[in-house]
Amino acid sequence: MKKLVLAILFGSPFLLPAQDTLLPKKTKVTWYGVWGYNRDWFTNSTIHFVNHGNGGPNDPVHGTYDFTIHDVTAHDKPQFDHIAGSWSDLVNVTIPQFNFRIGCYFNDKQDFGIELSYDHAKYVVTDGQNMHFTGTVEGHPLKYDSIPSPHDFHFEHTDGANFWMLNFIKRWALWTSKNQKNSVGFIVKPGIGTVMPRTDVTIFSHRLNNDWHFAGIIGGVETGMRAYFLKHLVIEFTVKASYADYMKCLVQGYGNGTASHTFGTLSAILNVGYQFYANKPTFNWLKRKSKRT
Repeated sequence: MKKLVLAILFGSPFLLPAQDTLLPKKTKVTWYGVWGYNRDWFTNSTIHFVNHGNGGPNDPVHGTYDFTIHDVTAHDKPQFDHIAGSWSDLVNVTIPQFNFRIGCYFNDKQDFGIELSYDHAKYVVTDGQNMHFTGTVEGHPLKYDSIPSPHDFHFEHTDGANFWMLNFIKRWALWTSKNQKNSVGFIVKPGIGTVMPRTDVTIFSHRLNNDWHFAGIIGGVETGMRAYFLKHLVIEFTVKASYADYMKCLVQGYGNGTASHTFGTLSAILNVGYQFYANKPTFNWLKRKSKRT
């Protein structure tokens, strides 16, 4: 019996027809990295602030508060002037609202893959607007409209709102050159991820620029045009719609004060980068052709 099993295991590959064997073949995996900049527009947002006190001497507000600012407007902060200087000031390329993407296509057609994306968007609540406050401070009811001074109140994520996302990629080629080295296509990238802001906030005339902190989740879809030139140069222009839920932004030190809010974002993104190809072995079972009798 043992000899029969061994004969079947080692002998069957030679007995089967060629189309039924496990055949190796090479498939191109396309890796790429791109870098660029963005402009952003935000929906109005309602921001909820909570502090339970007991922060000790390092907590500027030793009491408690639980208040909400309703339906505030916000804007981005592109700061593109920081990259208009000399070549010796290259470190400034990370000051504006930048973004990068790292990803790969799984097949020769370059129409299916995954991508890790990061958007360094900057969210700034607009100063000088009328704000509607409700809630409590030190246990006292709070309900009024005011145009607060930036020295009394200010709120922003400007060392980024920081969107990290894992995206699925689907691309449709619209035009390809005869030599296969140049191509223009339409791309769609739905994804989900996390937000990691550094919140700069002024409350009750005290300012604190907090540490980076995983604060919530984000989901969205990016779509636009992607072009390849000379096989390796990548130029991508896309529009991205996303919705972020900041469930726990740090406001006061030591985590005693937090803020939460949600908002939608529409982004215009321009990226330039490089792609390269790597062959990987894959194995495909060829289906046996059965004859009907």
